[in-house]
Amino acid sequence: MAHSVRRHLRIQVGEYDATIRRFIPGYEEMLRQAAASVAAARPRRVLELGAGTGALSEALLKHPEIGAVELLDVDADMLEQARNRLAGYRDRVRFTLRSFDEPFLQCDAIAAALSLHHIPTLDAKAALFARAFDALPPGGVLVNADASMPAEVSEREQMFQYWADHMMARGIEEQRTWRHFAEWSEEDTYLPLEAELDALRAVGFEARCVWQAGPIGVVVATRPAHTRAGA
Repeated sequence: MAHSVRRHLRIQVGEYDATIRRFIPGYEEMLRQAAASVAAARPRRVLELGAGTGALSEALLKHPEIGAVELLDVDADMLEQARNRLAGYRDRVRFTLRSFDEPFLQCDAIAAALSLHHIPTLDAKAALFARAFDALPPGGVLVNADASMPAEVSEREQMFQYWADHMMARGIEEQRTWRHFAEWSEEDTYLPLEAELDALRAVGFEARCVWQAGPIGVVVATRPAHTRAGA
């Protein structure tokens, strides 16, 4: 079954941009940090994975150092929202209805915001990291803005409480907040940050977390300037 934001988050697509700010700690700063990290690589072509309504792509396109952005998503309704949002950038954007489970075309940067947690296992995510590494030139970047969770139980509980406090402070009732987490767990997998960094490094990236607000962070993985052929 293709991923559907309407089904997964129990909201209408038109409500997404307002509601996601109530759900995600530091949402605006997350986008700013991710876009700035991509722009630092001065990419001519960027792929955004699971682009949704185009919020990250909009932040990317505000940087003149960035050339064109291709938005990939399997949710046609969300991609239509992105088309409307980015109408003013029509010469620099392309919209593609497809998953990120296939090999990527060559590009200078790959970005994702709140999409890669739909990958169910670390092995599957490592396979995506390898495909990204193969698609990027030396100096190219993979920037992922997403949720992670510690492996240790008490630390994980504290992180979920931080997240819940954010949502409740924005008017979501406590019972509904925890029910959201239970519903999201049907499709979401929040892996430990260090495990993801290790998986990125294992395929050849230089990886670090450049920003974090509770469970939400921005990871920048750079393909080293000098890598052996076929690495």
